[in-house]
Amino acid sequence: MKNNRTTIEAQLAPHLESDRRNAYHQAGHAAAIHFGNRQQQLPPVHFEISIQPQGQDVDHADQLKRPPGKYMVKIEGGRLIQSLPISFAKATQDFSWYQSVQYRSAFEADVINLLAGPLSEAKYVAIRDAEIFNGNIVNLRALTFYGGDQDMSAINKYMDCFVPNKADQRQKLADLFSLAYSLINKHAHWHAITSLAEVILEQPIGTIPCEDMISILDTGAKFEQS
Repeated sequence: MKNNRTTIEAQLAPHLESDRRNAYHQAGHAAAIHFGNRQQQLPPVHFEISIQPQGQDVDHADQLKRPPGKYMVKIEGGRLIQSLPISFAKATQDFSWYQSVQYRSAFEADVINLLAGPLSEAKYVAIRDAEIFNGNIVNLRALTFYGGDQDMSAINKYMDCFVPNKADQRQKLADLFSLAYSLINKHAHWHAITSLAEVILEQPIGTIPCEDMISILDTGAKFEQS
C-alpha cells in the first residue's frame, strides 16, 4: 500500500512538471529580449517576471510556499513596439531610411522574442525525454503544444501588420523562427535560460525585477563560456 507521502507526490507530479515547463517558457522570452535585442543594438526595454496566485482559494501561507499548479508565472513588458500601427508601411511612410530600418528591426525582434518562449519550453521537453531537438521536428505548427497559443496569436497580429502578403508573410516568419531557434539553442544562452528557469521555480509569490533577471542571465551565459 502506498503511504500518504507517495500518494501526495504522485498527485503533485503533473503540476510540478507544468510549472517547470512554464518556467523555461518565460525564461526563454526573457533571454531573447535581453540577448537578442542587445545583439541587434536595439534600445534596452524594461521587462520583469510576475508570479501571482491563481484563483481566490490560495491563502497567504500558501502564497509564500507557492503550491504547485496554483500560481501563474508570466513575463511583463519587453515589447519594443508598444502598440501596433494599422500597417507597417503607413507607420513608416514619413520615416528616414535609418528610422525605417530601426523600426523594422524592432518589429522583427519582438516576433523573435515571442517565438523564443515556446521554443525554450520545447527544448526543455526534448532534453527531459532524451529526444532530438531541431527546427524540423519542432516547427511553427508545433509551438501550440508548448504553451504557444497566446504567443502565436500576438505573432500573427505582428505579421498581418508587418507583411500583408500571405506568401511573403510565411517566408518572413520562417526566417524569424530560424533566428529564434538559433538564439535559444546557443550553448551560452541555453545555460542562461536554465539558470533563470531554476530561479523562477524557487521564487516566492511576487516579482523578479528586470535588473535581477539581467544579472542572472549574464552570469549564466558567462559561466557556460568560461
